[in-house]
Amino acid sequence: MASNIQVRVDDELKSKADALFKDLGTDTTTAIRMFLTQAVINNGFPFEIKRKESGTYEALTEEEILQKLSESRMHAEQGQVRNVDDAISDMRKKYGL
Repeated sequence: MASNIQVRVDDELKSKADALFKDLGTDTTTAIRMFLTQAVINNGFPFEIKRKESGTYEALTEEEILQKLSESRMHAEQGQVRNVDDAISDMRKKYGL
């Protein structure tokens, strides 16, 4: 059996949400269902979904990737490394994960 949830929202908010979710490849009903499912799984507010800003993440060329790999190898050879558990712990603290 399925239940209905009715929520009143401002027309402008609904229009903007509909457009956003369409841009993200879904619809508002599915987005709300996803939110509720994840909230129950996580026992709280589950996640943040944002539309990627245009130009925020640009693809690297093969040459740039190879250069970064070369720099990483050089750093490793010089002992400039961190324990992965420490790095993950720092990221969790920084981003509240």
